[in-house]
Amino acid sequence: MAYYDQAPKGPRGRNRQRRQDERWEEEGTRYSDRRRPQRNEGGQDHRRNEGSRPAGRPDDRPGRSPRDLRSQPAGDRRRPESRRRPEEDRPRPARRLPREEAPAQRGYLDFEHSTTPQYEDEQATPNENLLAGRNPIREALKSGRDIEKLLVLRGELSGSAREIVQKAREAHIPVQEVDKTRLDALAPNHQGMVAFASAYAYSTVDDILAVSRERGEEPFLIVLDGVTDPHNLGAIIRSAECAGAHGVIVRERRGVGLTPAAVKASAGAVEHLKVARVTNLNRLLEELKLQGIWIYALSMDGEDYEKVDFSGGAALVVGSEGSGISRLTEDLCDKKVSLPVLGKVDSLNASVAAGIVMYRVLSSRRA
Repeated sequence: MAYYDQAPKGPRGRNRQRRQDERWEEEGTRYSDRRRPQRNEGGQDHRRNEGSRPAGRPDDRPGRSPRDLRSQPAGDRRRPESRRRPEEDRPRPARRLPREEAPAQRGYLDFEHSTTPQYEDEQATPNENLLAGRNPIREALKSGRDIEKLLVLRGELSGSAREIVQKAREAHIPVQEVDKTRLDALAPNHQGMVAFASAYAYSTVDDILAVSRERGEEPFLIVLDGVTDPHNLGAIIRSAECAGAHGVIVRERRGVGLTPAAVKASAGAVEHLKVARVTNLNRLLEELKLQGIWIYALSMDGEDYEKVDFSGGAALVVGSEGSGISRLTEDLCDKKVSLPVLGKVDSLNASVAAGIVMYRVLSSRRA
């Protein structure tokens, strides 16, 4: 710039310098852009009325341009006292949580590929009833511990995993192949298999019949065919213990066992009532009939329960919540018993219906 000022100027250079001097006026080390007003012959600016701009704006002060305001310290750029917001009305910035306290953000993939357990027994199973890894499951099978089911990683088995699965099938333990995501949701170090141990030890049917002989009473048994809800199982065990039944018999497959949820729903009744688990329910019913025990099926198309005499040895068969008693099992029963339904709902809950008929059996036996 200095070289340009010292260089000799011709007519064009002098005109350029004159126009620049007229356009810019110097204020210290800064310049303000003030164009020459375009006035008409009458001396008025034809673009804007000179008196229309409101007075008092920061950029209308003489000698102050927006560029000057940006160059000043922060204290000089503050709004006038008349335009400042009161201190109590100013928005407060949200307090940022520390990194360890900030909640984790979940994306849509967490819901699309959710690893949340899908079954009630898996959600309520405490750590002591969940066996993860090959060595704990192998030792549990050797000790004869009651296991509800065994989950195995889908794929070809090799090494000790094949041996463990073979022992589980010999012990009539249900073996189910699942994906790795489900095993990861249950236990981080599963080694390809997870087992659900029973929350309470099972008894045998002979133990249940021995209890009736010790009391000097006719056998009173509750047989469950395909009940899958652990809360219904717990409620039935509780009602059976209160009604004086000697034991409850459940199926080994296609039915819920003594899971922690079922034990909790029984409200402590499982401590005073024996629960047995059998593989073939139809064969059991045939053996009970040979011992003089009458088999009663709780069905919708049976005889009114108030007209049935339940005296003597009795075994009450209760079906699943949806499909009821299987056809072959129902054919083996001696009599069908039903509850009258007067409302618009066509059926009762399995545990509620079983509790009503249990007390009908109790009244017949007491009479």
